Amino acid sequence: MERTGKTRKIFSKAAAAVLTAVLLALICAGVYSCAEKKYIYPIDYETEVFTYADAYGLPRALVFSVIKAESGFDKNARSSAGAMGLMQIKEPTGAYIARKTGIYEYDLYDPDTNIHFGCFYLKYLLSRFGNVRTALAAYNAGEGNAAAWLKDERCSEDGKTLKFIPFAETREYVRKIERSFVKYKKLYGKLLDK
Repeated sequence: MERTGKTRKIFSKAAAAVLTAVLLALICAGVYSCAEKKYIYPIDYETEVFTYADAYGLPRALVFSVIKAESGFDKNARSSAGAMGLMQIKEPTGAYIARKTGIYEYDLYDPDTNIHFGCFYLKYLLSRFGNVRTALAAYNAGEGNAAAWLKDERCSEDGKTLKFIPFAETREYVRKIERSFVKYKKLYGKLLDK
């Protein structure tokens, strides 16, 4: 009787492993909707992201990756530094963007406004720094820090591209977005190709 119980447990574990492998293969083949898409790499607020990413010429997957890293898609998120909403915009940055866009009444917790402002600011940083990695570092650590790092030969060999980011938090932030970007592109493909 004891052997039968052990045999069942072994069989159950083997069957579960085979079933998991089959389901993963079907998910990757697109036969089943992937829970990973919905829960780990969501595309919540897709109307707003598509609208503003496209308007500012940003990759949709990049905007989703920034939102995932900044707020985890929590529209009510607030950091200890006072950054608010999905893309974690601080009030002074929000006021600057409002002046530039001609929007004077706004709520940084409103998803449409926050994504609009976040995309505007990300585009501004990309234009200023010329590459995604440095723009992301500036988004996280501030423009002043990114500009200083580009002047430091330990951080940049050419004054344009960061080879090293001194702040561990910012370094991990950029890595996290780069990983998410690849995952979003893989999981959603053409939907995020604009």
